[in-house]
Amino acid sequence: MVLIALTYKKLVDRDFKILSVIEAEMPRYEYVPVDVIERRSRLPSTQVNAALQKLNQLKLVRRRLGDYVGYRLTYLGLDMLALRSLVERGVLHALGDTIGVGKESDVYSGLTPSGERVIVKFHRVGRTSFQRVVLVRPYLKDRPAYSWLYLAKLAGEREFKALQELHSVGARVPRPLGRSRHVVVTEYVEGVELYEYKDPIDPESMLVKVLETIRKAYLEVGIVHGDLSEYNIMVTIRGDEEEPLIIDWPQYVEKDHPSAPDLLRRDVSYVLRYFRKAYGVSIDLDRALAYVKGETETI
Repeated sequence: MVLIALTYKKLVDRDFKILSVIEAEMPRYEYVPVDVIERRSRLPSTQVNAALQKLNQLKLVRRRLGDYVGYRLTYLGLDMLALRSLVERGVLHALGDTIGVGKESDVYSGLTPSGERVIVKFHRVGRTSFQRVVLVRPYLKDRPAYSWLYLAKLAGEREFKALQELHSVGARVPRPLGRSRHVVVTEYVEGVELYEYKDPIDPESMLVKVLETIRKAYLEVGIVHGDLSEYNIMVTIRGDEEEPLIIDWPQYVEKDHPSAPDLLRRDVSYVLRYFRKAYGVSIDLDRALAYVKGETETI
């Protein structure tokens, strides 16, 4: 069993209450003072201190010593609160094996209460530098360098919102099932990333389907992916056809954002370049851009 699931099983209601208080107070304190935790939790100081010692040992909080003793959440502590919420709402029942570890996310398999297999994605903004995050996520350029936990929550919120809107218009994306804080749960996609897909049945049809989703995102939802490549396109087989699904949407920008035209051109250019290099399929860039922007009805 993975560390997150093992840690979750060690917690009781009192532990979650303390974690929730620390989370709520972190916008006001870099490290939340113990007396504030006691007051907000309305628990006896002995219980609060025992819980904090346990949470610190489990690495769910980080302790500060000095002129006062205070605590702040770690990513693992935020994980516990998100999982608790998803379990209580019936979105998630069990967490399974690790599927992938990226620069800014961890991805696990999971099960719903009905036994449906799902994908559980934990956003981990901060594994790269803040400058790198801003580079690939233009919506952060005008924001101060908030805590990484806040940015992870924002990434989860944005990705879930994008998936909801994209799925509602028939774009080829994983079906979103639920979110809490920085964790997004989607349908399980049985497939591989495009860069690993070596012997396509109909690569030209796949490319057209990718461009169709870029078009729907732009025209019907009003967003641009902003970081599209062969690493965030999943290929699955549905029926007898290859179905490319575009994943990883937290860095999207609205179509009226100043960076949107350049990002859209880059997204389309990267996809066309990969299909030409890997599969020998060529479509003119200007023709593809005209299609995704709705200037023509066919490619």
